[in-house]
Amino acid sequence: MLVGSTGFLTACSESKPQFASIDITGADYARDFALTDHNGQARSLKDFQGKVVVVFFGFTQCPDVCPTSMAELAEIRKMLGADGARLQGLFVTLDPERDTQDVLKAYMANFDPGFLALRPELDKLPQLAKNFKIFYKKVDGKTPGSYSIDHTAGSYVFDPTGKVRLYSRYGSGAPALAADIRLLLKSG
Repeated sequence: MLVGSTGFLTACSESKPQFASIDITGADYARDFALTDHNGQARSLKDFQGKVVVVFFGFTQCPDVCPTSMAELAEIRKMLGADGARLQGLFVTLDPERDTQDVLKAYMANFDPGFLALRPELDKLPQLAKNFKIFYKKVDGKTPGSYSIDHTAGSYVFDPTGKVRLYSRYGSGAPALAADIRLLLKSG
């Protein structure tokens, strides 16, 4: 009798993937967006069905965190081999004043040709940031145009069905996020 009940308990326990990133499956935020990409095309999460989508919020004049995060994501795409085609990197600017469509296009050329930059309208940025629980604050520089932006330094990861699943902290490393993405690709 003991053997039978052990098997029953095992069959009832759900096996959840063990992610290196923070599992936020079922979160009631970071659900979708309606933004224009650096090619002028309207985009939402539906456009990327079947792919794992990694969304990072930043700005092109960021000296370290933003280019490091995007370069790491490009590295992850290569690490995934053939599955790299099922990874979509999205960079959402927190500086639409300076990050024009042309600036974003040039910036993205530094990382991966398949990645896209998204640009919210300045008046819609606060609501977008709130919807994604992103902190950002303009920090004045020595001249009016030389400001910087303090911001959240992590990425949201969506599964192939478009549901937010993970939050990856900055500095977690390419191998950890690549392993998480592999798990999501297997599940969907």
